[in-house]
Amino acid sequence: MTGNTDPPTPLDPTRQISGQTVGYARVSSPEQNLDRQTTRLNESGAQKLFTDTVSGSTRDRPGLAAATDYLRAGDALLVVSMDRLARSLVDLHALVDELTATGVTVTFLQEGQTYSTDSSPTGKLLLGMLGAVAEFERSIIRERQAEGIARAKARGVYKGRAPVPAEKIDKARELIAQGVPKARVARDLGISRSALYKHLAD
Repeated sequence: MTGNTDPPTPLDPTRQISGQTVGYARVSSPEQNLDRQTTRLNESGAQKLFTDTVSGSTRDRPGLAAATDYLRAGDALLVVSMDRLARSLVDLHALVDELTATGVTVTFLQEGQTYSTDSSPTGKLLLGMLGAVAEFERSIIRERQAEGIARAKARGVYKGRAPVPAEKIDKARELIAQGVPKARVARDLGISRSALYKHLAD
């Protein structure tokens, strides 16, 4: 997936102006919506936004890479919550340490925490505690999902996602050929965007 910026102005890695407030938002898949995060970031004073539609379990995120290239000493990075920046405690610490070492302040709105080179040992400890709790909660959710699927399979009632009718895919191809955006096609036909992209690729 590609990262996006808003507004879509060219990045200038040589810019000298510091003190900007930059927002970063991320969702894991195309069918998820970034609007809730971007709205909150804008309301919190973000002057420029970078986004990703990709799992947070990887550091290979175009939007994050663009944001870190853009940030300068004296800037502030706003993220709605810790799990939007990273999906593991190790990665969360690494990212925050890398950013603050360059003079960037990192603020997580949901947790109400701000980190900088001046953060106290207690603040750094809290970062670890909150990050560990978020990571633990995600692992529990994944475990429960896996257990539920296993029980459903054992009962013979797990069918997975319902297949998309061939006529809908044919109609989607027709609309896309006419220039209708894929996101609108998926919405109008009642197909998830990920399923649509998969069928188009097939």
